[in-house]
Amino acid sequence: MPQPNKQVQFVDLGLMDYQMAWDEQERLFAEVVATKLDNRYQPADGLMPTPNFLLFCQHPPVYTMGKSGKPEHLLLDEAGLIRVGATYHRIHRGGDITFHGPGQLVGYPIFDLENFFTDIHRYMRMLEEAVIRTCADVGLDAGRIPGLTGVWLDYDGGEHPRKICAMGVRASRWVTMHGFAFNVNTDLSYFEHIVPCGIADKSVTSLAVELGGEQDFLTISNRLRQHLVDLFEVQIIQVKPVIVSGV
Repeated sequence: MPQPNKQVQFVDLGLMDYQMAWDEQERLFAEVVATKLDNRYQPADGLMPTPNFLLFCQHPPVYTMGKSGKPEHLLLDEAGLIRVGATYHRIHRGGDITFHGPGQLVGYPIFDLENFFTDIHRYMRMLEEAVIRTCADVGLDAGRIPGLTGVWLDYDGGEHPRKICAMGVRASRWVTMHGFAFNVNTDLSYFEHIVPCGIADKSVTSLAVELGGEQDFLTISNRLRQHLVDLFEVQIIQVKPVIVSGV
């Protein structure tokens, strides 16, 4: 085993088409896996550390359906998608259906968990914890609901539990991809056209709704990134995108 690499290359992709961001995730994921496979054939003094990446972005309106999702949880047909100006992708992360759109902070960690710990449940809880701490920074009490992934408000037996951050990941050879979708200034009307994450009896919210106005997106992004740094005990290396951002 090479020495654990605690550096994370951070890339802010800006507003990017979902397929383009997915392709970039796949490219980086393949790079990490290729390094791991190549290390199998190297002597101990020739092992290469595996890289870690963290992508932040926003997407134009898009619905994504995970591996365990049910098609009937999308309440729009093709004409309906055109009418609301959204696209649709069936993807290989865990979870059901969710929405991504402008004003939502989407994070895609491509981590080799062998650089940290080989426990996917712990990994998910740490992603949740970063969002919980970010909510606390702005005065919101957020937490978890047993048996439900993501971050919630009014989570501890309250009358109106509502999700502020959805999560769905994929991991292979202990390398992760996909991640979290944190509603900062998201247009929540798009969630009316789905059964969010397959949960019909709970609602969705955002920082803007809870705090009574639009939030500074960059400030929230920086706070969340710092909490990830603290929790995973990593050093961030900021790099420029190697692909053209656009929609």
